[in-house]
Amino acid sequence: MNIDILLKYFPGLTEQQKERFAALDGLYRDWNAKINVISRQDIDALYEKHILHSLSIAKIVQFKPGTEVLDVGTGGGFPGIPLAILYPLADFHLVDSIGKKIKVVQEIADALGLTNVKAEQARVEQLNTSYDFIVSRAVTRLKPFLGWVRYKIHKSGNNDRPNGVLYLKGGDLSEELAEVPDRYRVYDLSDYFDEPFFETKKVIYVPKK
Repeated sequence: MNIDILLKYFPGLTEQQKERFAALDGLYRDWNAKINVISRQDIDALYEKHILHSLSIAKIVQFKPGTEVLDVGTGGGFPGIPLAILYPLADFHLVDSIGKKIKVVQEIADALGLTNVKAEQARVEQLNTSYDFIVSRAVTRLKPFLGWVRYKIHKSGNNDRPNGVLYLKGGDLSEELAEVPDRYRVYDLSDYFDEPFFETKKVIYVPKK
């Protein structure tokens, strides 16, 4: 599978964006052979299960220039790296507690020339900065995650939606969401993408109080 699946849903990509997305396959295969950041069976489905899944956030919010985004528990750079390619005028701070994963993220960002990406080995609790949006792919249950990030979100922003959290998660979330005292909205990714992989995948949007 190649970038055709991205063009199916994001037909307006620039030539530079196409080149950068196309380069991800070789970069991740090369780095994954040295440091395992993507499961072996998933590397062949990189564009669907990792890149397009990351870009699903763009179906909910389109980051305007100057938007500051924190990616918590980025792992191999998801969703941060694909979003940084799609939104070169937004700024992305990608953090993970595991140093070798951050090394891969920084090397890939450098290879692509992504000057809007900062990768850092850190726990979100250690950060003293605040952001417009905080994104993540299912690092824990939503309630404790919101506890970590609640006070790291700017009160106001210039995007079409209020600042907040955009959380990628799958499966039956009814029990987990029942724990959450905040207002939230669930977006089913099957409404945006045809592939069976997305049938149970969701974006949970929690606007800042």
